[in-house]
Amino acid sequence: MPKETEYYERLGLTPDANTEQIKKAYKKMAVKFHPDKNPNNPSAADKFKEVSEAYEVLVDDKKRQIYDQYGKDGLNQGGFSHANAEDIFSSFFGGANPFSSFFGGGGMSRGPKKGDDIVHEIQCTLEDLYKGKTSKLAVTRNIICDKCTGTGTKEGGSAGKCKTCEGRGVRFIVKQLGPGMIQQMQTICSDCGGKGESIREEDKCKNCKGKKVMKDKKILQVYVDPGMKHGQKIVFGGEADEAPGLEPGDIIFVVSEKKHDLFKRNGNDLYMEQKIPLIEALAGFSFVFTHLDGRQILFKTQKGDIITSGDIRVMEGEGMPTHKRPFEKGNLYVHFTIDFPKPGSFTQSQLDQLEKILPPRRHLPKVTDEMEQLELKPFNENQYKKGRRTESYDDEEDEDGHPRGQRVQCAQQ
Repeated sequence: MPKETEYYERLGLTPDANTEQIKKAYKKMAVKFHPDKNPNNPSAADKFKEVSEAYEVLVDDKKRQIYDQYGKDGLNQGGFSHANAEDIFSSFFGGANPFSSFFGGGGMSRGPKKGDDIVHEIQCTLEDLYKGKTSKLAVTRNIICDKCTGTGTKEGGSAGKCKTCEGRGVRFIVKQLGPGMIQQMQTICSDCGGKGESIREEDKCKNCKGKKVMKDKKILQVYVDPGMKHGQKIVFGGEADEAPGLEPGDIIFVVSEKKHDLFKRNGNDLYMEQKIPLIEALAGFSFVFTHLDGRQILFKTQKGDIITSGDIRVMEGEGMPTHKRPFEKGNLYVHFTIDFPKPGSFTQSQLDQLEKILPPRRHLPKVTDEMEQLELKPFNENQYKKGRRTESYDDEEDEDGHPRGQRVQCAQQ
């Protein structure tokens, strides 16, 4: 059995499928989920990429062998990179788009490929996410050299094909995995950096030194809206690294919520733990806390309102604001626990007074001589575990069938 079967499942196949079955399954699913056929369904585009990725691996005998033996991790370690889903589709249909007759003859207009996104984490306190905040963050990125406009050469100069990789941008290395087993690895050409071309030193642009891009620092103003949640993304489209022939990727800031000392968040609701002494649970109490927007909040119970351990009370509309609708807020829930007096806290006189104040004891049947009286002792978990281990040891038998702890010794003659 292969280590993983996800790629087979994407195409609706079993691991024993042959090449013709793989091609047939891909053709059916790729046509079904192609973006041109599903212009209003973003999930179809994701499905199209998934089946194309699976097909690219399974239709290639070498990649399939590595995938079956090592899974996707083996492909990654081998240096393989997935091609563009639309390129796989075009290659399968001989460069023709089967939807051209249905969608005006143009098919899918892809334009330049998009570069990688740059992802940063932005730390936010719960106060930040309640009120919102604005941060100015400096990012360093590559921009196309304005002197050579991305050619890497000075005026009159030219670039030639890299001799090391013969213009492919990659090199292939064969690695011995074991007896009779080899793995072919694909790595970026170190001489040309994957560009497939080389520029003579005298022809290089003096501004970018032939690199085609320059380092640039830009200040971005990041707005964290009230009500945003942990993991939510703030996207700056097209602000990532520039490169010749590529559409710049995005700079993405991911919200990371810090732990709060008083509140816990669940969606738009807030929760807080409140421990109160027994007297306040019985006779009422008042409490003041600082809310996330700096307001001083006083809450109190009414006389006769007894709170028991585990009680939950709610303050409606005092939770987190809803994102994009800041005037709609969740609730604040207060969970109570009772701090009971420690043993020996009361004198006998005080206990007698409590007997008069508190509700009477439960009625018990008459005590007789036939009843067995036992003592309730404080529970010590560590001592209990130790006792269980000793009992388990005593119940075991040795090799001669004698209980451990009760060995019989032979008398010496």
